[in-house]
Amino acid sequence: MPRPGKHARAGNPDLEVAAVQAYPAFMDNTFEIELVNDNEYAVRSKAEGQTVESLFRTDPDYLERIGLSKADGKRVVEETVRFLAEHQPVIDFPPMIDLEDIAAAYEDYPQQLRSRLEMD
Repeated sequence: MPRPGKHARAGNPDLEVAAVQAYPAFMDNTFEIELVNDNEYAVRSKAEGQTVESLFRTDPDYLERIGLSKADGKRVVEETVRFLAEHQPVIDFPPMIDLEDIAAAYEDYPQQLRSRLEMD
């Protein structure tokens, strides 16, 4: 029997898949993305009545390692912000975010990013 917060996989009740926490506030968020320096983007959004601002850094060497060296930096940040907002509340975004830190926290991030940018 699946534990609370888990769902049995169809066809095999012994396999459990963790329930994904969805953050409904993500759906209401509009993100303003602005290039501030080479490979650094300020991202602003409203969350819980506050303005949240984070600096996203896109290291070209990292993007090359994951096969995205030709991707538009602003699009990379846009899809990264959406990915992160699906996994945690926007109000909890740290002030500075490196893409490699997201990859360290979410092992599916590089593949998800490639898919979102249709570069898989």
